Amino acid sequence: MVVTRIVANIATEEPERASQFYGDILGLKRVMDHGWILTLAGEGASAPQISFARHGGGGAPVPDISIEVDDLDIIHQRVLAAGFPVEYGPADEEWGVRRFFVRDPFGKLLNILAHRR
Repeated sequence: MVVTRIVANIATEEPERASQFYGDILGLKRVMDHGWILTLAGEGASAPQISFARHGGGGAPVPDISIEVDDLDIIHQRVLAAGFPVEYGPADEEWGVRRFFVRDPFGKLLNILAHRR
């Protein structure tokens, strides 16, 4: 038996609102839409992961979702241009990532990160 995918499910009465933040800002594409559920996906391939934490590192709270991107600065600019307040960072962390925290339209705390090269 192999886990092939893990999906974060966010409860909302307005799934379409996800398109602005997750689509326009993060570039995820609509892969399923049944009206009551909207699924957006990236183009990359990765192994399923799930994390369990006492804290969010660097004194930050544990985020609801961590999203790795290839260009953190572009995403940070899009977040600010869209009027979403950044709650932490951008910060270069000692464990090799650059990241910032922002809340999505549904109040979920997101850890947007890129591994430093």
